[in-house]
Amino acid sequence: MLGFDVGAARKVWTAFLIALLFLVIYFASTTVLVVVFAVFFSYLMFPMVALVERVRPRRVPRVASIAFVFVVVVGLIAVVGSVFGVELQDQATRLVTQLPALLRTGVPNRLPLPHFLEPLRERIVDFVRSQIETGSDKAVPLARSLGLGVVHAASNLIYLVLIPILSFLLIKDGERMRDAFLALLNKRHRVLWNEIVDDLNVLLSKYVRALLFLSLATLFSYGVAFSLLRVPYAFLLAVSAGLLEFVPFAGPLVAVAITLVVAVFSGYPHLLWLVIFIGLYRLFQDYVLNPYLMSEGVEVSPFLVIVGLLAGDQLGGVAGIFLAVPVIATLKIVIGRARVFYSSSHEQGEAARRALTGSNDDEA
Repeated sequence: MLGFDVGAARKVWTAFLIALLFLVIYFASTTVLVVVFAVFFSYLMFPMVALVERVRPRRVPRVASIAFVFVVVVGLIAVVGSVFGVELQDQATRLVTQLPALLRTGVPNRLPLPHFLEPLRERIVDFVRSQIETGSDKAVPLARSLGLGVVHAASNLIYLVLIPILSFLLIKDGERMRDAFLALLNKRHRVLWNEIVDDLNVLLSKYVRALLFLSLATLFSYGVAFSLLRVPYAFLLAVSAGLLEFVPFAGPLVAVAITLVVAVFSGYPHLLWLVIFIGLYRLFQDYVLNPYLMSEGVEVSPFLVIVGLLAGDQLGGVAGIFLAVPVIATLKIVIGRARVFYSSSHEQGEAARRALTGSNDDEA
C-alpha cells in the first residue's frame, strides 16, 4: 500500500542500526579500545589458564587458578621491565641527546652511495644537509608534542590497570556471556551467530598469539644479531622492532627504516651486512614464519590490508592501524557466514515452495 515495502524497510532499519553502532563506537573510542586490548590480553592469557586448569585440584576454585596465572604473568612483566628498563632508558636518552650532532655531522661523510653516483656526491650531500637543517627546525615542536603525548599517556595509567582486570573477568565469565548473548536470539539466528562466534574465537586466538610470537622472534633475532654486529643502540632498536611488529604491514617497515637511519647517522661501518641480515630475516618472517602462524587465522588480501591501514590511520591513528586487520577479517567472517546462511535459507524456502506447488498440482 502506497508503495511501502516491508522488506526494504527492514534493510534500511538494519543499515541505520549498524551506522548508529559505528557512530557510538567512534565517540566512545577510548572505552572500546580498552575493551579490545583486554580481549587481546585475555587470548594471550587463556592458554596458560587452560594449562593450570588441567592440574588444578577439584577443591580449588577456578577463580583461584585464573588469579594465580594473572599474578605470575603481571609479576614477570614487572620484573622484566625493571631489569631491562634501565638499559632501554639509557640508550634512548643517549640517542636523543646525540641526535642533533649526528644529524649535522654523520650524513655528509658517511652517506653510502653507489659508484655511479660518486661524481654527484657534493650535490647530494648539499641536498641532504638542507633537508637535515629543515628537519632540525621541526625537531623541537615534534619533541614537544611527543612529550605531551607521554604526559597524556601517564595521566591515563588507570587504563593499564583496567586491561588485566577486564581480561580476568572475560576469562572468568566468557562462556556465560556467550551463552547469554546467544539466548537473546531466536533459534534460527542462534545457529548463524554461534558459527560466527566460533570463527571469531579462532581468528582472534590465532591472530593475537601469532603477533606475540612474531614480536618475540623479532626482538630475540634483532637483539642477538645487532649485538653481534655491534650496531649502535642495539637493544633500543631491537625492542622498538619487536613492539612495532604488533602493527601489521606498516610496523616492520617503520622498524627497518628506523634501524637503517640510526645506523647511517651513527656512522656504522658494516651497513651492508646489516642490510643483508634484515633482508634475510624479513624473507623468513614474511614468507615462512608468518604464514605458518596465521595459517588458520587472518586471510585478508594485501589490497584490503593497505586500504584498512590507511582508513585506520585516519580514524584512530596508531590504534586504528593496529586494529585494521582484525576488524577487516571480522567483517569478512560476518559477511561470509551471513551470505551462506541466508542463501541456504532462501534455497530451502524455494525448494519447499516448489514441493508445495507440486503437491497442489498433483491433487488438482
